[in-house]
Amino acid sequence: MDKVLSFHQGRLPLLISMPHAGLKLSPAVRDGLVEQARSLPDTDWHIPRLYDFAREMGASVVAAEYSRFVIDLNRPDDDKPLYVGATTGLYPATLFDGEPLFKDGLVPTGEERKRYLEQIWRPYHDTIRRELARLREQFGYALLWDAHSIRSLIPHLFDGKLPDFNLGTFNGASCDPALAEQLKEVCAQAQGYSHVLNGRFKGGHITRYYGDPANHIHAVQLELAQSTYMEEAEPFEYRENLARPTQEVLKQLLQALLDWGEARYGR
Repeated sequence: MDKVLSFHQGRLPLLISMPHAGLKLSPAVRDGLVEQARSLPDTDWHIPRLYDFAREMGASVVAAEYSRFVIDLNRPDDDKPLYVGATTGLYPATLFDGEPLFKDGLVPTGEERKRYLEQIWRPYHDTIRRELARLREQFGYALLWDAHSIRSLIPHLFDGKLPDFNLGTFNGASCDPALAEQLKEVCAQAQGYSHVLNGRFKGGHITRYYGDPANHIHAVQLELAQSTYMEEAEPFEYRENLARPTQEVLKQLLQALLDWGEARYGR
């Protein structure tokens, strides 16, 4: 495979992961997609651009290059379901609206998918693992922020309109509860935005697997409603007028994360 991820090493005890930002397709996936999937509608659109301030802050950043239609980096390698009810797996078979992702007879082979696991999924997770280990060794702790976005209305996956900021800590297991409360407070003070903690999205595999408060690794997932920064329909355009105030809230959330870590562990 060619380049499967981008990685920037920062100077703070914070790693931002962007597992669903990729747009590349393998030949087998590209040739097999149904027509309505070719625009990659279930992408976490523009997440690297939305978080473009994070490197300047000093955070480390890892972002996927390949689309989740090839392999979903936020699912476990054994493909165990993370949520009860409608969801998507390690190798997605449907779009978010429940329609088949691939044309009949054109699903990638088991051999192809084994290659995606070894050459796309594993390098991404190896990068997370190594960077968290480095941060914990250097600072005594590590903070992991898993950055996602999703359309605010997807009836097949959830009822009604999604809150703007959906924080997930695997029901309190992936980070210190005091940290989660500080993040909730930031969201509560953000005028014009709605939020929830551990609602429909409690954190995927990355949050659940790497979050280990007892060993000083605190992980939080943010599932951001795309209506807060972009057009949710094709051509999925970034809207600067919406994105700019949303970025300010994101900056406050990441700063609260860092402030909590410094207060809890010192420097």
